[in-house]
Amino acid sequence: MAGNEWINGYLEAILDAGNSRNGLRVVEDGDEKSNSKNNGNRRRRFVENKMRIGRLEEREKEEKVFNPTKYFVEEVVNSFDESDLHRTWIKVIATRNSRDRSNRLENMCWRIWHLARKKKQIAWDDANRLTRRRLEREQGRHDAADDLSELSEGEKEKGDATQTEPVKEQITRINSDMQIWSDEDKSRRLYIILISIHGLVRGENMELGRDSDTGGQVKYVVELARALANTKGVYRVDLLTRQITSPEVDSSYGEPIEMLSCPSDGGGSCGAYIIRIPCGPRDRYIPKESLWPYIPEFVDGALGHIVNMARALGEEGDAGKPTWPYVIHGHYADAGEVAAYLSGALNVPMVLTGHSLGRNKFEQLLKQGRLSREDINSTYKIMRRIEAEEMGLDAAEMVVTSTRQEIEEQWGLYDGFDLQLERKLRVRRRRGVSCFGRNMPRMVVIPPGMDFSYVKMQDSEGDGDLKSLIGSDKTQNKRHLPPIWSEIMRFLTNPHKPMILALSRPDPKKNVTTLLKAFGECRQLRELANLTLILGNRDDIEEMSNSSSVVLTTVLKFIDKYDLYGQVAYPKHHKQSEVPEIYRLAAKTKGVFINPALVEPFGLTLIEAAAYGLPVVATKNGGPVDIIKALNNGLLVDPHDQKGIADALLKLLADKNLWFEGRKNGLKNIHRFSWPEHCRNYLSHVEHCRNRHPNTHLRIIPSIEEPMSDSLRGVEDLSLKVSVDGDFKLNGELDAATRQKELIETLTRIASSNGSSSVSYHPGRRQGLFVIAADCYDGNGDCTDRLPAFVKNVMKSTSSGSGRIGFVLLTGLSLQEIIEKLTRYQVNLEEIDALVCNSGSEIYYPWKDLEADLEYEAHIEYRWPGENVRSIVMRLARGEGGAEDDIVEYAGLCSSRCYSYTVKPGAKTRKIDDLHQRMRMRGFRCNIVYTHATSRLNVVPLYASRAQALRYLSVRWGIDLSKMVVFVGEKGDTDYDYLLVGLHKTVILRGLVEYGSEQLLRNEDSFKREDIIPTDSPNISFLEEGYEALDISATLMTLGIK
Repeated sequence: MAGNEWINGYLEAILDAGNSRNGLRVVEDGDEKSNSKNNGNRRRRFVENKMRIGRLEEREKEEKVFNPTKYFVEEVVNSFDESDLHRTWIKVIATRNSRDRSNRLENMCWRIWHLARKKKQIAWDDANRLTRRRLEREQGRHDAADDLSELSEGEKEKGDATQTEPVKEQITRINSDMQIWSDEDKSRRLYIILISIHGLVRGENMELGRDSDTGGQVKYVVELARALANTKGVYRVDLLTRQITSPEVDSSYGEPIEMLSCPSDGGGSCGAYIIRIPCGPRDRYIPKESLWPYIPEFVDGALGHIVNMARALGEEGDAGKPTWPYVIHGHYADAGEVAAYLSGALNVPMVLTGHSLGRNKFEQLLKQGRLSREDINSTYKIMRRIEAEEMGLDAAEMVVTSTRQEIEEQWGLYDGFDLQLERKLRVRRRRGVSCFGRNMPRMVVIPPGMDFSYVKMQDSEGDGDLKSLIGSDKTQNKRHLPPIWSEIMRFLTNPHKPMILALSRPDPKKNVTTLLKAFGECRQLRELANLTLILGNRDDIEEMSNSSSVVLTTVLKFIDKYDLYGQVAYPKHHKQSEVPEIYRLAAKTKGVFINPALVEPFGLTLIEAAAYGLPVVATKNGGPVDIIKALNNGLLVDPHDQKGIADALLKLLADKNLWFEGRKNGLKNIHRFSWPEHCRNYLSHVEHCRNRHPNTHLRIIPSIEEPMSDSLRGVEDLSLKVSVDGDFKLNGELDAATRQKELIETLTRIASSNGSSSVSYHPGRRQGLFVIAADCYDGNGDCTDRLPAFVKNVMKSTSSGSGRIGFVLLTGLSLQEIIEKLTRYQVNLEEIDALVCNSGSEIYYPWKDLEADLEYEAHIEYRWPGENVRSIVMRLARGEGGAEDDIVEYAGLCSSRCYSYTVKPGAKTRKIDDLHQRMRMRGFRCNIVYTHATSRLNVVPLYASRAQALRYLSVRWGIDLSKMVVFVGEKGDTDYDYLLVGLHKTVILRGLVEYGSEQLLRNEDSFKREDIIPTDSPNISFLEEGYEALDISATLMTLGIK
């Protein structure tokens, strides 16, 4: 019953807190019911009190008054079982009397009991959800194991073609021995793309800690770009981030280009650059949680930059052949999604670094129980972030992590990664054995690099004796000491004693209070050493966040409890530039560095300490395990074992031989965490993984060099030289843009005069594209006559027939279906530049007699499981309790890059979110689209989609995405949302499309549509009822298109 005493105390405190607020007496509903004689008076007082409460709440918001009621309610709900609450309520009823306070206590106890039950129900629902997900993962692993075991039993005898993946015939398998990157290879000219979108990114005077988006990741990617650019064989590194021209931030964040490192004199390197890509509102600094709707704009802008730079680098050193990126590396979830799209558009290998992961954060927030799933999602956009991370896993060849713990305990939470399955698949690839279309990204541990140039040699070779620095005449020598030394030593009675140094934020997870207790309760340790706690900067503890103030207050209490005055230093302020001096002071005293965190994802401070010759003691949970294994300079401890912490510190400090051995090993092995070592490991792993990636790259059709007619065959010197800055120059002369335009127009007129009519349809010479992507189906899923009628109206809406504007049709229909529909309505197919069919899996060119784009087929083939996924789709897509014939294969429409399935009306089928989850858990990487008003399901390659097909054509034909206009209805197939966003203009025609498939897109727990489509996009316009040619022309005029 001790628990009930605590509850009673909390409940009494809640009542007292309510009564003590400026003498206000709050009347509860129960009070009014308990005394019918004074109903009128109570009602009047209730209204008056309500008004006074409102005024008090406004005052509290202004003054940020601490609310004790909320504190005690949270304590009761989170700390006690509902049975304790129920017993307290029974006791209150049994002892209640007519007193107003007793009635209020009963009423409040009942209400808090309901709160506790609700919290328990939420926890129960979450537990069930996790259980279902775990069972589904086990089923996925079991399915994969069955397939792989079938292959291994007598695989030598099973040599028929059905066991060989078509894609693997063109991809070199992984070699068992990875070649280490050599500095001697100077012949390579690698172009590397790094992407880090959010936060404030610049090369100098980084504003680290200004906000939650500008932290260690910013410092890491800037230093990585510089280090890679200084590596032999790397020619240019571009770090892509968002351009910010907001008055809230410095103007440097609005500069399009910033040089991070200068080009080398020998011409071996072009240097590293920050490239700022505009996306979203230009005048606003947007936090990462609100950036999601603008991701497609960033992708399109980044694609344009990369293509221009590839051309420029190719002209400079590769005989005009584009120099495509060696790798595209996304940092964090948002940049991971960007990298996935760019990798698919350019067929370039992708690498992902998570930095911190959404699913891990989501689970932690759920366990705390303070926010519901809906609140977490709306605050952190957590489901949108998780989907971006899953998309990154789909596309990534390699995932870079800092520790093994990150692989097993964090990435292991994701649908798209299973450690056991990844290991099996890796072994099979090495043996040259088919993996049945399954793919898992390779996880590699590459610790972040560090710059040790600031560490002076004498720091490492010092004897640690402070007598030469702190003599008997302290005032005489004080001026020679770094200021932070004086600040620390003023706390200490004997600063000559070895220093135990801890450096971290005042966060409960850093476990500083356990360290202080261990020090305070170990007499031998207190006699031997001093303790220095560097816990951030503070002016007033009461003004700090609640968690920080609690930690610092506890520190002060323990110092007083154990009487540690003169033995513990806890300075209020220090500068970032003074941190090296703090490490130096600890090393001079033959001290030890300790990181006792409950869990440490990496442990950068351990490496910093080792660079100054400090042995370390660190938590056994997380990254320190790998660090100490590599450095061999310290001991691991259980962060909950107070005595173990004290024993480890005492062992290192008391045994001088062990201390010197730890110091020597740390200094000897520290190079493993240097930036040059990091880059060598990084490039070696990238080269290793590139063997799994197709070597085919996009071929750009140079519009200016196309043979436009027989009379132009003798025309020479039509090549353009592209400068590194992206400016076009013709024969070295100025004003090249005007000259180029005039030249093209002149050549076009000559070609037209010679009677070459077909040239006007050549897509390589278009100045813009009109893209029709309206999904016009009736209730049965049949294509209606509205589609061909609308196609004809769009063609009529162009102002001239000079061939400046081309037409592309994007559809979920097959080629046979769309040709039949257009032909019946007498649409001239030859006027259409491209037909993108089967949800973006096939491209045909009517102006080439409907020739298929075989390069596009090869382009999207990457990770396509082919026949291996064909039969499993029907089983996975069928909902619980669904009939066998709810979804069946539509064999007549299936092709090598698209498997189509017919969905019976009213069938129980899974939504896209569920189906993606189940496919990922089994290692299948596909794009899935419901089309034909939910009556058909198309399964296509990962890199195939209608939106990605547009990016492919943009690069192939050299037409900027901002020169495209996409026409859609108000609804459509399940890939509809992704057609609305990006740099292109979008025209939404109201009433054109009657039936869509959006009801089978997302679950209730998924992210919202506003997380994909910006509400304030200037590129989206609406066309009301009526879509004749004149209506379309008028709408185009409003978008600035004539």
